Amino acid sequence: MSAVNPLSIGATPSGANIAYGIGPSPSAITRKAGAMTNAKARAAAQDFESVFLNSMFSQMMTKVEGEGPFGGSQATGVWRSFLTTEYSKSFAKAGGIGLAKHVYEALLSQQEARAK
Repeated sequence: MSAVNPLSIGATPSGANIAYGIGPSPSAITRKAGAMTNAKARAAAQDFESVFLNSMFSQMMTKVEGEGPFGGSQATGVWRSFLTTEYSKSFAKAGGIGLAKHVYEALLSQQEARAK
């Protein structure tokens, strides 16, 4: 009976296979599947998207006038900054505008390039 190459049947390379570069890297497999499994990279990507969205929301709120919960005083500006920060965190956590996924993939690509 002949030996079956585990990589020919779609097995994930592990151990020495990874060390010798046989088969696709585990990070390439997870990126291909579309899942963000690296927790640190995922958090960094979501934080980046949150900061970007916060900048967009802040710009949207600059010319909004009105009788907010603080009656148009100086506290309104502070309240709006907190509001936009929370909006941006919430949007990014819920999937955002798709920026986090691209940032995540770029982070993993850079990590792979440094590892070589």
